[in-house]
Amino acid sequence: MPPRSTRPDIPLDDDDYPAYTMGRAADMLGTTPAFLRALGDHRLITPLRSDGGHRRYSRYQLRIAARARELVDQGTPIEAACRIVILEDQLEEAQRINEELREAHSTGQHPTTSA
Repeated sequence: MPPRSTRPDIPLDDDDYPAYTMGRAADMLGTTPAFLRALGDHRLITPLRSDGGHRRYSRYQLRIAARARELVDQGTPIEAACRIVILEDQLEEAQRINEELREAHSTGQHPTTSA
């Protein structure tokens, strides 16, 4: 059977692929497009833009937005929620790097960190 489309393979397993429109992302999160725009204004997430200039969100960005929404729903101001999520992400990355360095030191290997 011939392929349905001549489009290149869409990276369905890629968490960074900007697959969701603003409306779809807002629906999935149970929030409004204005909330997503506010997250961008506070530099928590920066959606890619389609050729037509429309915001497109990845699954990774939606997970971050969902975490911010949880904090806002608990009464945290949006500015603080964005800062908390950013700091949590930075801490997680620092802990990952620290663990890699510990493992490399214990085995005598040179660490290979990726930024």
